[in-house]
Amino acid sequence: MFFTISLYIALAIFGVGLLYKVWTWFRYKIDIDTRNISTSARFFAAIKGIIRTLFSPKIFTLLKVFVLDILLQTRILREDFLRWLMHMCIYCGFMLLLLMHALDEVITSVLFPDYFSTINPFMFLRDLFGGMVIMGLAIAVYRRFILKVPRLKTNAMDGYAIIIVAIIIFSGIILEGTKITSYSTYQQMQGDYLELDDEQELRALESYWVKDFGVVSPNLKGPFDTETLAQGKELHEMSCAMCHSRPQWAFTGYGVARIIRPIALGLDRANMPTTIWYIHFLACLIGLAYLPFSKMFHIFASPLSLMANAVMDKKKSDPANIATRQIMELDACTHCGTCTLNCSVGVIFEEIPNFNILPSEKIASIKSLAAGKELSEQELKIIQEGVCLCTNCYRCTVVCPVGINLQDLWFNVKESLLQKGYPEFLSLSPLSYYRGLMKEEVVKDKYQEPLDRAREAIVAECELMKIMKMGDKVLPLTSTDRDFQSGLSLSAQANTFSACFGCVTCTTVCPVVANYENPQEVLGLLPHQIMHSCGLGLRDLAFGSNMLWDCLTCYQCQEHCPQGVCITDILYELKNLAIKQVKEKTSPLMEKTL
Repeated sequence: MFFTISLYIALAIFGVGLLYKVWTWFRYKIDIDTRNISTSARFFAAIKGIIRTLFSPKIFTLLKVFVLDILLQTRILREDFLRWLMHMCIYCGFMLLLLMHALDEVITSVLFPDYFSTINPFMFLRDLFGGMVIMGLAIAVYRRFILKVPRLKTNAMDGYAIIIVAIIIFSGIILEGTKITSYSTYQQMQGDYLELDDEQELRALESYWVKDFGVVSPNLKGPFDTETLAQGKELHEMSCAMCHSRPQWAFTGYGVARIIRPIALGLDRANMPTTIWYIHFLACLIGLAYLPFSKMFHIFASPLSLMANAVMDKKKSDPANIATRQIMELDACTHCGTCTLNCSVGVIFEEIPNFNILPSEKIASIKSLAAGKELSEQELKIIQEGVCLCTNCYRCTVVCPVGINLQDLWFNVKESLLQKGYPEFLSLSPLSYYRGLMKEEVVKDKYQEPLDRAREAIVAECELMKIMKMGDKVLPLTSTDRDFQSGLSLSAQANTFSACFGCVTCTTVCPVVANYENPQEVLGLLPHQIMHSCGLGLRDLAFGSNMLWDCLTCYQCQEHCPQGVCITDILYELKNLAIKQVKEKTSPLMEKTL
């Protein structure tokens, strides 16, 4: 009764967890353009899309993906053979154990009427599949803790998954080993299946099982005479052979039996087989109940992600289905670290220890964001910085073994966060190039707001705005900022500002200046004037100029300068100093955290 109730409870938790996960796919939202689409609309759009796909030529694409990318895991094989071997050992071994052993009454015994768990090939296959899982776990531990793959991070979910699977497998092997040596198990079998009353025959059978089947008897010790063993073998073949193969076929369990043989009687008297069976059974139930809430849920979500991305197109698919797919992809992530290993900006993490820079680590933060959890302003800024430190190079998407369209995911999260109103200075950097390309298609009328907000945050820390509002009044001179000048001097390129003698060549060849009839009114200081500000140590004037942020980095000014002043490089350095100043004044806690 206890086991039945426990099983039903575990199944109920698993079912509720599974339904909850699927419900979140239709409820949670990331893309700001789909926030007005209701949960029910997304659900029916998904049903409609599935039906259309199944009754279209796309069904052949799904079959191809199912065989190559899901069953054979060719995406992982292309990237790393060792990780492919690890994944295939754990996944295939565990699934085969589930189907053949855990569900033997439902599947194996139906397919094979003469099935017994203690006969071959089933006994050997059970240990083979268990051995595959152990091999996979060993590779996982080796990769994470010994090989130490670059940028591969191990979180709590990874640890829980390894521990639960290890407990299930090792408890099963130890249980098998203790049952092989258990004298009480042998007696129970003898009482249930043998109808022998002759003491000599019982002694002969027991002798045979002690010698050839590993049973540790408190009454009989070898060596045994040939006649006794021959009689025992005959009785075994008459009564036991049909449901008991030699235990040596269970190579992992038999290995444990050989190890524990000296203490087998003590373990048997302590009823250890039963205790270990409880541990094994409960570990399986806990693993089942915990599965929808753990990293292991990707065994359901990952195949769906691969198939969905294979048949969906960003331009043609229903926006409701795109939104649903992106939430599902969060659960499909296996935290394998392939995207992080191939990330073009992953090296930045060595200088800015913000885990959200690494693609595989961003997923957890995005899950919290999509779920609508209450995150502090500081937490949101940290996530925003990590997402914006992305070149949209597409490398993470190409190598993702579960087919997650990471590039679109990062972009949608970036836009969602930028609309929250926190200034992001990276939006003024070349990292925003992809955002500019997507201006008309995605962000529409919201494109300019984050740019203006970042500029205003910088200007707010300068005196330039006050000076510009004074009109024709006499402007007070500000003292030279020696720290500002020394900051520029740290860079060999930026230090060349001192060679400028104001020939105006840089301003003359600048395409941004040439774009306006009255450039000074729009841009503030012009390139040659910014160089003068650097020479005079007037930090606020240099930082507050729109020219600094409108620069196209075409290097025309730098190439034409007769003095060899690295004007474009100086503008780069000024941007960095301006942003650093604002962060130091407005977010000291965040700076410390990052």
